[in-house]
Amino acid sequence: MTTAMRDIAATLDVPAHDAQLLRFTNNAVFALPNAGIVIRIARTHQLRDRVTKVVQLGRWFADIDAPTIRLARDVEQPIEVGELVASVWQFVPPHPPAPTVGDLGTALREFHALGVPPFALPLWDPIGDARRRLADADGLGKPDRDFLVDWCDRLQPEVATLVKRGTQTLIHGDAYAGNLLRESSGRTVMCDFDATCVGPWQVDLAAVAVGEARFGGTGRHRSLVTAYGIDITAEPSWPILRDARELKMIAAAVPLLTTSPNVADEFTIRLRSVRHNDPTARWTPFADLAVPRKDRR
Repeated sequence: MTTAMRDIAATLDVPAHDAQLLRFTNNAVFALPNAGIVIRIARTHQLRDRVTKVVQLGRWFADIDAPTIRLARDVEQPIEVGELVASVWQFVPPHPPAPTVGDLGTALREFHALGVPPFALPLWDPIGDARRRLADADGLGKPDRDFLVDWCDRLQPEVATLVKRGTQTLIHGDAYAGNLLRESSGRTVMCDFDATCVGPWQVDLAAVAVGEARFGGTGRHRSLVTAYGIDITAEPSWPILRDARELKMIAAAVPLLTTSPNVADEFTIRLRSVRHNDPTARWTPFADLAVPRKDRR
């Protein structure tokens, strides 16, 4: 991934000596502060279509001045490097204070009001996404695979009913404070649109509630409720949304099982807690496991 990043930087004729690895999960995300860009490289061929989608979204976001980060100027995208594909974005230097869950609630209200873009986007399909990840899982044992397939089979009709009955709007798909940045003007903007799609807006309110339950801590969900104005845990759709979110949080690790022992261990912990119906089991964010501590930003 580092070699691919350097190849892209060379193609763009920008320096890469100051490159910083920001994330290393489904994407390898590198900041090049001196060049003023961020390079996001998809780690598996299964995610190639997502890169094309996020580039299309990035162009639309700029046209309508959405509360989002912007694509790098004057760069033909997506960029292919061998079997890999990448997108390039404008670098937003960190500005205090760090974005909060309250900021997330405000940003989501604005994001959901954007309407549906004038081009096709996939419908929210957490089951299809999980199945695609299972198909890209060399390190997944048969018992675990069978359990995840059965989970998908059980949840699929419930999700289909929710999508059919819900109001369809633009949803971020992975809405939590870690996907916010603060610009120098003070405005908070959203980033990471891999999971952005069309579906019930309630999907975006589930991530914080599930995250608080699984990762620990208190007060974040209440802050989101105050800022957005709705408590998703009181909605009839909450049990389905919680189940779908936990499936996503577990299936996300499947393509990485053979490349990151720490992620593989966390995957086992998460799957065991669901198998044993243990809602009190505490999880660790994959982003905190996949990147060496000295490289976290």
